[in-house]
Amino acid sequence: NQWTLHNTGITGGSPGADIDAERAWNLSTGGVTSTGDTIVVAVIDGGYDIFHADLDPNLYRNRDEIPNNGIDDDNNGKIDDYRGWDFPFQSDTPFVDFHGTAVASIIGAKGNNGKGVTGVNWDVKIMPVAMGQITEAATIEAMDYVWTFRKRYNASQGQTGAFVVAINTSFGLDFVQPDSMPIWCGFYDSLGAA
Repeated sequence: NQWTLHNTGITGGSPGADIDAERAWNLSTGGVTSTGDTIVVAVIDGGYDIFHADLDPNLYRNRDEIPNNGIDDDNNGKIDDYRGWDFPFQSDTPFVDFHGTAVASIIGAKGNNGKGVTGVNWDVKIMPVAMGQITEAATIEAMDYVWTFRKRYNASQGQTGAFVVAINTSFGLDFVQPDSMPIWCGFYDSLGAA
């Protein structure tokens, strides 16, 4: 029933007007690289329903943090950030938001489980990062949080941190040019290098 993934035209649409997800799933439903790295996609948005039946199994868990012990076990400045981070509420339980939930689901809702919807990648781990106002400072703070996980992963040969391969930010600012936000734009070079 998700015509964007596989469109047979049964609901009046154009057969084949889709992303050919079934053809990709015949090769892999994702989740782990050929060398065994668990793939993580960070989703920076307003909030998420992390307890949703399709998202919970694919939610990234920070293995370097002991949940709910009131200690910053991984020394990243965030106490108990076991399930990502909500910057406005300083918590790993983000505000429930429809947009962030929908975006995370498109990317990585658990597939073939008979519940809700299917994401493009059935087994990818979603790192939820919630931020408040869309400003250059807030965006860089959120991206820096994710960048730190990837840098730790690289430095430890996968023993700590997270193998973050992409960051999704489904937001923007109207009528703003890149040269007016050089720090934000420049941060993409840092992310790409990591």
